[in-house]
Amino acid sequence: MTYDSISQFFETQGLNLLRGVLVLAVGFFAVHWIIKLITRNEKYVHIEPTLKSFLSNLMRLVLYAIVILTAANVIGVPLTSIITLLASASVAVSLAMQGALSNLVGGVMLLMLKPIKVDEYVKAGDFEGTVQSIGAFYTEFATPDNRHISMPNSTLTNTAIINYTRLGTRRLDVTFSVSYSTDLALAQRTLLDVAERCEGVLPDPEPVARLSECADSGLKIVVRLWCPNTKYWNINYFMLEEGKRALDAAGIEIPYPQLDVHMR
Repeated sequence: MTYDSISQFFETQGLNLLRGVLVLAVGFFAVHWIIKLITRNEKYVHIEPTLKSFLSNLMRLVLYAIVILTAANVIGVPLTSIITLLASASVAVSLAMQGALSNLVGGVMLLMLKPIKVDEYVKAGDFEGTVQSIGAFYTEFATPDNRHISMPNSTLTNTAIINYTRLGTRRLDVTFSVSYSTDLALAQRTLLDVAERCEGVLPDPEPVARLSECADSGLKIVVRLWCPNTKYWNINYFMLEEGKRALDAAGIEIPYPQLDVHMR
C-alpha cells in the first residue's frame, strides 16, 4: 500500500470515520445520560428493586446496540449488509453465545417467577448470601463475610434455591446434651425458662423442649422455637450461652464422651 493510496483513503473515508467515532462518543454519553434520567424518574423509583435492576441492564444493552449500528451506518456500512451478515452468521453466533443467551433467558425467568428478590438472604448450591442485584446475565450476592459473588442466571434457574427471608420467620432448633442421671423434667423446664426470657422469641408457636435422642454418652434435649429472620443468629447464640449457664446453675451435668472398658 503506497502513500498515495493511504492518502486517498483518508481523503475519501476519513470524514466518515471521524463522523462514526463522533457518533459513538456522543451516543455512549447519551446512553449514560438517558439511563440516569430514567432511573431518577419518580415512577421508576417505585418499581420493585429486582425488576429495576433487570430493566436498567436490558435498556443499557439495547441502547448501546443502537448506537453501534448507527455509527456503522454513518461510516458507510449499509444496515442491510449488517443484517444480512448477522443472518448468515446466526448459527455461529448462537453457538458462540449459547451461555450468554441461557443467562439472559434465566434472568427473564427469575424476573417472572420471582424465586428471589433483591435484599433477600438465599442459598443456591454451595453459596449463600444477600441478593444485591439481578442483572440480564448475572445475579450478584454479598456473603455474610463480605465476599462478592456473581452467579450466572442459568445456574440459578437450574439449581434448588433456599430462601430464608421470604416467609419472615424461621424455626430454630438448639440441642443440649445432659447426663443420663439428670432429672429430664428439670432440664426441660430450665431450658424453656431461658427461651422465655430471650428477646425476640415468638410466643406462637410457643417454644418446646423435647428429648430428641438417647445418645451413647448422654441424653439430647432439643429446644425448638420460632423467631424473626433478622434475629435468628442473635437468638441462636443467646440460647447456647445462656442455656449452658442455666444448666450449670441448676446443677445439671453436661456429659463428655465416655467409654467403658471391661478387663477379662
